[in-house]
Amino acid sequence: MSRHEALKGNAFSTRGLTKIYGEGPAAVHALRGVDLELPNGELVVLLGQSGSGKSTLLNIIGGLDRATAGEAFFQDRDLTRMSDAQLTRYRREHVGFVFQFYNLMPSLTAHENVELVTEIAQNPMEADMALELVNLGDRGHHFPAQLSGGEQQRVAIARAVAKNPTVLFCDEPTGALDSTTGRAVLQVLKDVNEKTGATVLIVTHAAATAAMADRVLHFADGVIRDVVVNTVKLNPEDIEW
Repeated sequence: MSRHEALKGNAFSTRGLTKIYGEGPAAVHALRGVDLELPNGELVVLLGQSGSGKSTLLNIIGGLDRATAGEAFFQDRDLTRMSDAQLTRYRREHVGFVFQFYNLMPSLTAHENVELVTEIAQNPMEADMALELVNLGDRGHHFPAQLSGGEQQRVAIARAVAKNPTVLFCDEPTGALDSTTGRAVLQVLKDVNEKTGATVLIVTHAAATAAMADRVLHFADGVIRDVVVNTVKLNPEDIEW
């Protein structure tokens, strides 16, 4: 049994989570008292328009930002009370990040880009194995400029997965891709969730993506308006783009 399969309960829970940028009349209330529970091992879609608060939530539970008020827990650990050093260790040991733009090192091959992360991870996956997981086992010696946009994004996913993370955060991972390539990337994220047991959170404004998720959080104006648990899930290839 993997360490992911052994986990029960919630990957994340928050209580009254609030984030305010600025002060006075110009203050922006990005999160307005968010309460949620996300079970371990699920594939979760955070859905909402730009400015709805979904990326702010991702940044806080990912250890990249701090809340103004409220609590955020990773399993039984209170992220809001962690020091900067403790948050850095949390990110290093438990979290993988995938962003809209791939942030690959252009002078390194796909294999070398993935290998960079394995050198600092506590329990890393072999770079070759991570590339195989995203169906790029035969492209490891190619440089980013020799890869398509979808292939570069899959290298970025492999890099995140090679840390063997407990949770994988994906912020608009298909935002720069066409529909066919986007579906392929979503299939990879589904495979990662199923094969590694990692909890996968996908932030997106593309409503169709919700159909593949175990759970969908609908964000608007800094709050969760609705939570939908899908009893039937679509395969990414069947999603209407």
